[in-house]
Formats: sequence, structure tokens, C-alpha cells
Amino acid sequence: MEAAKGVLSQLSALEVRAKRRRVTSPSHADALRTRLDALTAQRERLKAEIHTLRDVEKRKMELNNRCPEEEEEAEDTMTGKLLHLMAKQTQLKELLRVHNITGGYNVAKTREGEGVCLTLATGYEGAYLDTYDLELDTRPALKIGRHNVPPFIPLGDLGERAGLQDDVRGFLDALGAHLNAFVGRREQLRLVKELHPSVTVMESNAPCTILVLMLSVPGENKTVLCTLNYTDRTRYLPTEVRFDCEDEKLPESPEWKNNRKLFMEMPVDRALRAMKDTTDQIG
Repeated sequence: MEAAKGVLSQLSALEVRAKRRRVTSPSHADALRTRLDALTAQRERLKAEIHTLRDVEKRKMELNNRCPEEEEEAEDTMTGKLLHLMAKQTQLKELLRVHNITGGYNVAKTREGEGVCLTLATGYEGAYLDTYDLELDTRPALKIGRHNVPPFIPLGDLGERAGLQDDVRGFLDALGAHLNAFVGRREQLRLVKELHPSVTVMESNAPCTILVLMLSVPGENKTVLCTLNYTDRTRYLPTEVRFDCEDEKLPESPEWKNNRKLFMEMPVDRALRAMKDTTDQIG
């Protein structure tokens, strides 16, 4: 407060001196104005500090005069907020535990906590495809419940090999590998039919683990049967490629040996496009 009065007194004296005195030097007048602005700013800061101090003193008086009932009510409010935060923390810890167990798969509780439903998404070449749902019963022991997984995927065997009781995440990873490989093979078959009308699909099965194509050789009036076997059901690329033709020498030629390599290393639709673009070997 003393400092504020000193500044205000000095400011008032400068204002009176400025009125009584005519300043002939512009530089001197500018210096006085600068000094006046600085003191004015300092006065405003001191006023703000005084106002803040008064608010603090007022708040202290209110707290000192508060009745015991109000203090108890405030404590109850704080206790309630604390309990709410503790409950929220417990819930988040439980969600984190489930997330870690399932490896980040989408999970929802079912039948009043007696099981969980997991959603497994599939994709191919960057495209989002199908989702599959699987219920796991948690009581009395962990076991596979209802699901829409295709019947040719051996859920029981996967559960035993991965150790479902001890490693849920390992089981889900194995199941995801089977599902993604299946939709990848199925998508390749769709693309062959859509993008390669000159190629005839002679045979395929539900899990798309075998695919037989009839390829025509332009200018030679020959056809080649291309058989692709997928014995590893966790992959969408074939494990075996075989060519059959009336001209037995054709499949052993350098060009068709290279074609076999293409089918082994890339999806069917892309291998067919590569064959057509590079050597125009198929119609």
C-alpha cells in the first residue's frame, strides 16, 4: 500500500509540473510522456494487486466464519468425488486387463458377465472385408461358444494347439491368420472372374484351398490347366502350382517355369496380369 501511495504521489507531481511548465524541447517532452506512461502502467498493476489481496482476505474471512455443517458438507462432496475417481480407475484397469489378454480385439460382455463376444476384422491388399464374431464362455471354464466362423476353419483344434485356457491372445491370433488367409484367397478368386474373362475357373472349393484354371495360349490353339494348391491355410499364396497340357514340353519351358514362380510369389489375379503384360502368353 505504501508503494502505491508513493507512485501515485509521484505521478500527481509530474502531472502538475507538466501543466505549469511549457516544454520547448520535443525530446524532453517525449521523455516526460514516456515516464508518465510507465508510471501509469505501474499504477494499474498496483491497483490490480490490491484488488487481489482484498479478495484473498475476503475469502479467508468467509472460510473462518463458515459453520461446521458447511465444512462437513464440503468434506462429504470431496469424499464422493474421490470415491467416484477410484471406481473409474478400477474400471479402466479392468478394461486394460481385458485389452491386454485379447490383444486389442473388440470385446463386449454377454449374458451378464458369463462370457465375452469378440469381433475379428479381416482385410486384403489394404481393403477392409468381413468381420466374424466369436463368443467365449468364461464360466465355469473358458470355452468356445456361439460364432459365425466358417465351419471349415478348425476352431477346436486351434484352441487346443494355441492353449485357449492359458493363451487367449495366441488363439485369437491363430484364428485371425486363418480368417484373413481365407478371405484373401476368396478375394483373389473374385478378382480372377471379374478382371480376366478369358480365364475359365474349372474348379474351386469353399475354403478356396484348391483352384483350377484353364488358360488359353494365343496363336498356338493350346490350353493349359493351372492347378493351385493351398495346403497352408494361414497363407493366401499357394504352396504348389502345377501346369498340365497336351504338349508335355510346354510346362517345362523357361517361360512357363517363370509363370510358375509368378503364381508362387504373388496373388493369382496379379500373376495373370503379369503374364499377359510381359509376354502375352494367355488370351
